[in-house]
Amino acid sequence: MRDAYHEELDSISDSLVEMARLVGSAVGRATTSMLDADLKLAESVIAADEKVDDLQRDLETKAIQLLARQQPVATDLRIVVTSLRMSADLERSGDLAQHVAKVARLRFPDSPVPRDLQATLLEMGQLAQRLMAKAAEVIITKDVDLALQLEQDDDAMDDLHRTLFQHLMDDRWKHGIETAVDVTLLGRYYERFADHAVSVARRVVYLVTGDYADEIDPAMAAAADGTAPVEGA
Repeated sequence: MRDAYHEELDSISDSLVEMARLVGSAVGRATTSMLDADLKLAESVIAADEKVDDLQRDLETKAIQLLARQQPVATDLRIVVTSLRMSADLERSGDLAQHVAKVARLRFPDSPVPRDLQATLLEMGQLAQRLMAKAAEVIITKDVDLALQLEQDDDAMDDLHRTLFQHLMDDRWKHGIETAVDVTLLGRYYERFADHAVSVARRVVYLVTGDYADEIDPAMAAAADGTAPVEGA
């Protein structure tokens, strides 16, 4: 009975990893569809979001059944509750990737991004994909140090977001209001996607340590994964 119980817990974790990988792939493909004005690719990203939604619903069903049947406590309870919250972050990430693809579809056969901003949006899309890949790794490894690194990695996305706004607010902007709205929305989608990846990592920190990420200093993070130096050694 206990083996089956822990298999169900592992299954919830596996679903989270699959969701993270799917939404990471989605944001990468959505970025390509946006920059290349690839309607077929945009449509595939939009349609594929249903798989992420199905995974979240399945995960929620498993978690609720576990809570009802097993009444987990302590660490096991943290796993179930935290997994529910992570699945919500990941489902929202999938929606944001879908939003990027919908902008691409709306402006087809043109790209919604002017040439002088395409490098910035490409970098934002690639960074979003890397952050989610790292979040997936954190779910698998439960590595607190790696989870805390995502907070710092997200600073690069914030910098790119500010760069985008500097272009939009520049008096020399010549691409019109419609394009300005598109670029504003796209920048926001990537910035929020990155925030959700960080949120997933923060929740893993709580799952492992029982403490919130902003309460943990580097020494505590090292202690959590066994890398802290032994006092007096």
